[in-house]
Amino acid sequence: MKTKSIFFKAFDNWGTIVVLINAQEFKPTPMKSNYIKIWGAQLCILASLFLAACDTLTQLGSQVGLGTPTEAEINSGLKQALEYGTSYASDRLSQEDGYLGNLAIKIAFPEEAKKVENTLRSIGLGNLCDQVITSVNRAAEDAAKEAKPIFVAAIKEMSINDVKNILMGENDAATQYFENKTTTSLETKFKPVIEGSLEKVGATKYWGDVVSQYNKVPLVKKIDPDLTSFVTQKAIDGLFYEIAKEELKIRENVTSRSTLLLQKVFGYADREKASGTTTP
Repeated sequence: MKTKSIFFKAFDNWGTIVVLINAQEFKPTPMKSNYIKIWGAQLCILASLFLAACDTLTQLGSQVGLGTPTEAEINSGLKQALEYGTSYASDRLSQEDGYLGNLAIKIAFPEEAKKVENTLRSIGLGNLCDQVITSVNRAAEDAAKEAKPIFVAAIKEMSINDVKNILMGENDAATQYFENKTTTSLETKFKPVIEGSLEKVGATKYWGDVVSQYNKVPLVKKIDPDLTSFVTQKAIDGLFYEIAKEELKIRENVTSRSTLLLQKVFGYADREKASGTTTP
């Protein structure tokens, strides 16, 4: 058997990268055909990984080459990212199964009513419990449609200091800002929508039936939690959970920076943080 050297070259902004692979050259006999196939598959995987690494290096290099953003670019770039992230989260959650189909934020029974659910399911009323869960999640999905203009208004009101603090802050700095600035407005806007939606989809009736059936069980403590307030809070919690995911994505994933302005602003923030500088 002979040894054959295979070279791969990739050219990017960082110069030339060369990879040398030493492979055995087999004669095409039936006994060795499987080894050849395995070697070929391994070579394809290695080449794919290599090209992906080169692509990442190219992107990082291109962001370095974009230079230092101006204050106006930082202001515009961060607000662009926040408007995209909040709009995306709101739109996604307002779709059917936006909450119900997302296990991380799906709204279940109130904690104080978990015993209610367990008791009703144990006596054959699981379908009634499922109707309540579906109904409250549909109400949250209806309310999510109201979130986008609230976030847009909060973004427009940001000062340049707010922008800089968010850009150079923790990975959830923007999410924390929105929680502080928009929670009251979201509650005010969400609550009547959720209340109306609960009535529309019959959740209030289902919940009334659940409470009524549970309260008939001997020796249990009677309950009647405020369903509207509970669903409102859970809907807002789920919204901020999704916004935090979008924020983390653009901070950590270079490929999520879809415009040159975002690449320039967040690439600059990456370099500043890496160097220990926390202010633009």
